[in-house]
Amino acid sequence: MTTLAARDGYRLWAPSYDAETAVSHLEDVLVRGLGIATRGVRLLDVGCGTARRVRETDAALAVGVDVTPEMLVRARVLGAGCIAAADGCALPFARGAFDVVWCRLMIGHVSDVEPVLAELARVCRRGGAVVVTDIAAAAAAAGHRRTFRDAGGVTRELEHFVHAHELVDAFAHACGLDLEMRREGVVGPAIRAFYEAAGRRAAYDAQLGQPLVSVAAYRTRAD
Repeated sequence: MTTLAARDGYRLWAPSYDAETAVSHLEDVLVRGLGIATRGVRLLDVGCGTARRVRETDAALAVGVDVTPEMLVRARVLGAGCIAAADGCALPFARGAFDVVWCRLMIGHVSDVEPVLAELARVCRRGGAVVVTDIAAAAAAAGHRRTFRDAGGVTRELEHFVHAHELVDAFAHACGLDLEMRREGVVGPAIRAFYEAAGRRAAYDAQLGQPLVSVAAYRTRAD
């Protein structure tokens, strides 16, 4: 199977991307469980895809950015409001423009995380929250791959870079972000239905208890 660069892969995935997967569902459960309020705040979602989470939020201002035009076109069709094309390494927003910044299941698609973390920290206000999620390093080590089926039913694999938690947290700290909590979601009952719907119950049984998604919450320094 040929591994696709993220932009090339997401162009093909855009038509069906809005459908939940085991990974996206588990990631959302974990993010909601962090208890970081979005009601009434200014929220930015970096790497928003079809803006699925932006469309669901109760934020006063919710903005989504992505580098894949096909994803943004699909987001518009599905009713997203404030979305724009932008690279996570060069966000077109003023310092401190947002109260909460998300970077969800995107950072594994960049080889160098420091510029992205620096931008997430820059556009988040002092004392604001930055949430970064990814495939768990243990899942990648166990052979998990970022795959999807395109419109023709062909299974495609996306390029994915594994970043050790310790390095990400060190880079984040250097950028002005202090780790508040990190959680991992494992293969379990919350996502069993996704495996069964795909006819992969045997894989579910084999992977039960294996880390699948990692979620980190950072706070920008108030000083």
